[in-house]
Amino acid sequence: MITHPSRHCAVELQALPSRIGQVRRIVSAQLRYWHMDSLIDRASLGVTELLSNVHRHALPDKTCTVEIELLLDRLKVSVRDHDPRLPVVAEAGPLATCGRGLAMVAAMSESWGAVPDGESGKTVWFTLPTPTAAAAPAWDRQPRITADEPADHRFAEAAFVEHATGEHHCERAPARSPVPG
Repeated sequence: MITHPSRHCAVELQALPSRIGQVRRIVSAQLRYWHMDSLIDRASLGVTELLSNVHRHALPDKTCTVEIELLLDRLKVSVRDHDPRLPVVAEAGPLATCGRGLAMVAAMSESWGAVPDGESGKTVWFTLPTPTAAAAPAWDRQPRITADEPADHRFAEAAFVEHATGEHHCERAPARSPVPG
């Protein structure tokens, strides 16, 4: 079952390896629809780890529900299963081939946790901060001076300069290093 209200998506499935890839594609498509492409890799990694844990550890069955919810300033991804045992972050040795999933989720997310649902299961979740429309991409952040501002001689040479004509086309002044040689 898939539901698509404007800020919520839920998928119920059996946590089998063949289905995990399908859920990753669903999460990716939903994030593209919400214009949150920058979150796809981390959300896909996190949901893969949570579903892998359901596949390996959940009893009595592998049925679970994956939900993604777009909140004001974060994306919440959660997986609910029918096993009431809460997950434990284990310390994996340097040669271990598993046991790092929750540590990875913790490292790549803003926050994460597990909520028991009595004897009927639990929900494990993580959040990712959403990109804000107000924040300009790093490559677009350039020092600027306008005709109304006094130029600081240390930065004026590399700044975009806005002409006093009222037009908004910019030109680069040549960049020079303050270090001789």
